[in-house]
Amino acid sequence: MKTAPTPAASTRHTIVFVLIFALMAVAGGYAGRSGMVTDAALTMPQTLRLYASAIAIEWASVLYVWKGTRHQTHLADLIGGRWRRPADVLLDVALAAGLWALWLGIQSVLPGSQGVASLLPRHAIEKALWVLVALSAGFCEELVFRGYFQRQFHAFTGSLAAAVALQAFVFGIGHFYEGPWAVAKIVLYGALFGALAAQRQSLRPGIIAHVWSDLFGVVIWA
Repeated sequence: MKTAPTPAASTRHTIVFVLIFALMAVAGGYAGRSGMVTDAALTMPQTLRLYASAIAIEWASVLYVWKGTRHQTHLADLIGGRWRRPADVLLDVALAAGLWALWLGIQSVLPGSQGVASLLPRHAIEKALWVLVALSAGFCEELVFRGYFQRQFHAFTGSLAAAVALQAFVFGIGHFYEGPWAVAKIVLYGALFGALAAQRQSLRPGIIAHVWSDLFGVVIWA
C-alpha cells in the first residue's frame, strides 16, 4: 500500500476548486436546457470564441493550481516521472497507446453522447485552433485532475483508490450538460487515467493519450 502523500495545497484551496467545477457543471446544464448548447452547427466566430474560452479556462485552472501549491511543491513534482533516456519515452508512448486502445474498446460498447458534433472543427482555421485546444486539455486537465486533485484526495482520505475515484467524479461533473451517459463515460475515462498515473507515478503517458484522443476524435467524427 502506498503511503499517503502530504497535501500540495490547503483544504480550503481544494474545496473552492471543487465548488468552481460544480458551478461550471450547473452553468453547462443550464446552457444545455436553455438551448445554448445544441446539435446545430455553430458559426466560425462562435466556434473560435468557444475554443479560445476553453483554452483560457484550461490555463486558468493550471494557474489556480500553481498559486495554491507553489509554497509546498513544484508543478514538475505533480507531473512526476523523468525522461532520462529514449527507452523512457518509448515506454510512456506504449502505455499511452495501450490506454487509448483500452478506452476505445470500452467506449465502443457504451451509448454515444449527444451535443458533441456541433462543437467540432470544420474549417482550416478551426482545426488549427483545435490543435491548441487538444494540447491544452491534455496537459492542463491531467495536471489538474490526475496531478493536483488525485494527490489532494489521497492526502485527505489516505486511500489511493478513493483518490482515483474522487478525482474522476470531479472530472466527470464538468460534462453534466451532455447528459448522464456522457458523465458516466468521462468518470470512467478519468478513473482509467488516474489508475495509470498512480501505477506509473507520472502524468506523462496520460498526457500523451489525452492529447492524442482529442486530436483523433476529430478524425472519427469527421
